[in-house]
Amino acid sequence: MRLPPSVPIFLLLAMPLVLPLGAHAGYVFDLGARIAILGIAALSLNFLLGAGGLVSFGHAAYLAIGAYGVAILDANAIHNAAVVVPVVLAASLVFSLPTGAVALRTRGVNFIMITLAFSQMVYFAAGSLADYGGDDGYTLTARTTWFHAKPLATPYGFYATCVALLLGCYLLCRAMVASRFGRALRAIRQDRQRVQGLGINPFSIQLTAIAIGGMMAALAGALLANAAEFASPAYAAWQRSGDLLIMVILGGAGSVHGAILGAAAVVLAEEALGSVTEHWRILYGPLLVLAVIFFRGGLAGIGRPKG
Repeated sequence: MRLPPSVPIFLLLAMPLVLPLGAHAGYVFDLGARIAILGIAALSLNFLLGAGGLVSFGHAAYLAIGAYGVAILDANAIHNAAVVVPVVLAASLVFSLPTGAVALRTRGVNFIMITLAFSQMVYFAAGSLADYGGDDGYTLTARTTWFHAKPLATPYGFYATCVALLLGCYLLCRAMVASRFGRALRAIRQDRQRVQGLGINPFSIQLTAIAIGGMMAALAGALLANAAEFASPAYAAWQRSGDLLIMVILGGAGSVHGAILGAAAVVLAEEALGSVTEHWRILYGPLLVLAVIFFRGGLAGIGRPKG
């Protein structure tokens, strides 16, 4: 019996939690946490791109919203996740509904450019927050807690939390893609007019997808701020949105587990090439081109039977 592709992925992610890593434990946990956090962000974008055909070039805006939600509450001495998480999710929802409603009035390249414009608005808005560091960013005084417990205080606890949240987001995406909502979203991508003829409102379905994807990405942004203990306007930069698109495409757009593979591949490639030369992007670019050429279905398509 063949195991689902997600099983070995999560087994590999869980291995550092049970293996004796010795002096390298801190490094492995930090690297694994980055993979898990960006995996959540890639999952959220893959839900829009793979299932809904919505190519957003401004998805990093939600990372910044999540990060600054943590930062602003931190400045007011609020660190409890029971408050932080709902506030972050609510902030992303407040942003996604009006901006998504405007963006969905367009199609194709225009949709891409509008999402980029909204992301740049968040970027410059974050840079103007003088009380929270402005362009220099904001350094957290403490990581998010869970009432009196501090699960994010240690590298082990932080990594375990990130992997658990990644698993939860993965299962949520799988359930949504397989649901009636997910089927309607895929149908809109394939034939919008036919779906309208069936009495389904494509606008509300797509707007709901944008809101869900935004909240998931904001959660990743909150974790990212905790990982670095820092919030910066750079989280909303267009380059970060480009990185997320690369993860989704490299992993295999439309494949839920492929988004995690893409995030892992990008993080590990950056780490490996960065240890070779400070000009690692010169090597990174051609490798991405080769990956796109030879892995048409992304990393998730490797070993999949053709035809």
